[in-house]
Amino acid sequence: MRPLLGLLGVLVVLGTLSSVVRTLVIPRPSRSSFTRVVSGALYIPFQAVADRCRSVERKDKVLAPAAPLSLLLTLVLWLAAFMLGYALLEAAVSDLDAKAAIGEAGSSLFTLGFLSSHRSALTAVDFCAAATGPIVIALQIGYLPSLYAAYASREAEVTLLQSRAGSPPWGPEILARYAQAELLDSLQGLFGNWERWAAQVNESHTTYPVLILFRSARSSRNWLVSLLAVLDAGALQLAFNPSSPQTQVRMALRAGFVCLRDLAEVRGIGYNADPSPEDPLDLSYEDFLAGVARMRQQGFPMERTPEQAWPDFRGWRVNYEALAYLLAHHIDAVPAAWSGPRRTPSVMITPTTPQNRRPAAH
Repeated sequence: MRPLLGLLGVLVVLGTLSSVVRTLVIPRPSRSSFTRVVSGALYIPFQAVADRCRSVERKDKVLAPAAPLSLLLTLVLWLAAFMLGYALLEAAVSDLDAKAAIGEAGSSLFTLGFLSSHRSALTAVDFCAAATGPIVIALQIGYLPSLYAAYASREAEVTLLQSRAGSPPWGPEILARYAQAELLDSLQGLFGNWERWAAQVNESHTTYPVLILFRSARSSRNWLVSLLAVLDAGALQLAFNPSSPQTQVRMALRAGFVCLRDLAEVRGIGYNADPSPEDPLDLSYEDFLAGVARMRQQGFPMERTPEQAWPDFRGWRVNYEALAYLLAHHIDAVPAAWSGPRRTPSVMITPTTPQNRRPAAH
């Protein structure tokens, strides 16, 4: 039995070490089955409770702690797995029973030392365990600032978009508000910012996939819905005004749907990598006309009619619509306009129309 215990102990220690390195050390997308299972298992009860909530605010409040708690649980289970693995190794190289082996492994792993042995075989295992515990805890401590810095960077641009697109954001509302405020000349800057934002989110959220489940500070804000709104605004701008500057808008659209594809791969969500511009949309033409009416109401200039613009808009949206809808369903994002269905029937929330008030001239 001792060789079998030793082999099992080595497998547990090396498997847990692999999970730690993949999650905390390697600066690139590297999926860990351990962390994925822990996060998924913890999320199930939270999602089950959220599915029974009637209001968006209450559902968001239920789901908000799930992702942060998964980080804490992952650290605890990593240490527990290491303790089990080293206990198996302790038992394999000695005549210790299960209780004594776990006690000595825990004593070494947490550097307490109250059960350390003078036997050379056990001492070697104790040294390895004593080095493992502080290293794993230190890596986790260093991991959290990077994680929350990426979260803060993501949310800053999402919060800025609230005044430009309402809450929750909506593509036509972005163009309508820019037209209302006579800021159409600054649209290129908006798309330039969101091109960089999409690249940063792609990098951080594929490296640290748990960030995908981190929710915004307010239930009406969501990073995915914000990205979808910016992409829709870009597609509408290109479809209605083909003579306007296009480079920055096209780059933002490209960065946006590449970001969505990479995040879908990290979450194991399948998608069509080469959609046809002629593929149908889930967004209906009637909903498209409702968005166009909102833009026209605020004086957004249009070189084309809705009938002329629809094929081009559809050709752009087909690149990201299905992915955005799947991810929005997956993370149970706020049910915003043009963002697809959710896990439970929800009332679509549209931005409140702002009053066009200006200071009186003196």
